[in-house]
Amino acid sequence: MTREAAPEFGTRDGSGLTGGGFSQWLRAFRRTPRTEARHAPQHPVGARRAEGGTPPQSAFGASQESRATERRADGVQAARGSGATAGPAPRTRKPPGERAAAWAELLRLPALFSVPGDALCGAATAAVAPNRGTALAAGTSLGLYTAGMALNDWADREIDALERPSRPLPSGRIRPASALTAAGALTVAGLATAASAGRPALITAVALTGTVWAYDLCLKQTAAGPAAMAAARSLDLLLGAVASGHAARGRGALAAGPVRESAGALPRPPAPAWRSAAILGSHTLATTLLSRREAFGGSTSAPLAALATTATVSAVLGRGDALRGGRMGNERGAGHRARSAVPLTRTAPLSHQATRALMAGAVLLYASTAGRPGVQAALNPSPQLTQQAVGGGIRAMIPLQAALALRHGGRSSALLLLGLAPLARRLARRFSAT
Repeated sequence: MTREAAPEFGTRDGSGLTGGGFSQWLRAFRRTPRTEARHAPQHPVGARRAEGGTPPQSAFGASQESRATERRADGVQAARGSGATAGPAPRTRKPPGERAAAWAELLRLPALFSVPGDALCGAATAAVAPNRGTALAAGTSLGLYTAGMALNDWADREIDALERPSRPLPSGRIRPASALTAAGALTVAGLATAASAGRPALITAVALTGTVWAYDLCLKQTAAGPAAMAAARSLDLLLGAVASGHAARGRGALAAGPVRESAGALPRPPAPAWRSAAILGSHTLATTLLSRREAFGGSTSAPLAALATTATVSAVLGRGDALRGGRMGNERGAGHRARSAVPLTRTAPLSHQATRALMAGAVLLYASTAGRPGVQAALNPSPQLTQQAVGGGIRAMIPLQAALALRHGGRSSALLLLGLAPLARRLARRFSAT
């Protein structure tokens, strides 16, 4: 009698309680081959595991699954002995494209287009053409600006985990230590670049660095936060003015430059640089106040204040007296010609009417870039529309810088900046500027 023919223990026919069932089952079990009984347990491992129990134990206390694992381990050891490789698969690294996208989001790539305009505008207010000092000032600004972006996310990593969990640090795409290291390295690089531009640029860059780090680490959540951010943007424009003026004087192009230095003191840029820095700082102040509500929305006062600032700045830039008195292009006064031997542009001079049209276009682009999303945020102060208004305010700095440069004769700089505006808008569709 085979194993399959034996009645199962505990059934009606083989319960062992009636009809000699147990004796019949016992005789059948004795005639079953030993190897078959050993390899065909009545309670399979899968059935016991499905019931929530443990696998059946052998006489030595090891489960059938454990023995199978041992056999697999023996096979792996034999494969290693024969020269084959076995073991866990190596950790997969993120593709370079994903890492680059995470860093682009961390550093706010669209907002970077608003940085070189500070140096170009500063050069125009210093009455010099863009030169080596202007390029070094732009490099310093980019280094310190990106350092501030990385430091900002590092300082806000716990807040972003609640309000913006998709940001690079809360989502785990970039480690906090990497962001802090990048902030320190970019700060050092920015200061080293400023040192190459001369002592006036280095002094201004040190003041700018202190303002940026103080804002990110201490002042951001205080009442002084927006003013600190506005001061940082104004200092960035003054950096372009002092670096460009110092480079022009070093070439001997200026007999008596507009930038006056005193030993051990901060260089004093010319009055046009201070006025332009004040205009740019006021726009930055309104945008920063608006950004404080971008995570929650619900406030109409901040969008309305930003719209009022945009209207005021547009009115100041569009005043007719700003274009008179020889302040545009080649119509500068004789007194200014005596002070500066560096032409503001090497291109063919534009007519006064063309310059006016370019100025009107820059002001209109500024007003529409900042005003349109601001109106939408004022009508419906939702978080999404408020963030769009903040992004519009950041991108509006580019045509604002173009208008300020054009106001002081920097036509080539204005044209270059107006060409950057569409690129910033295109990148803003993929990466957030806030």
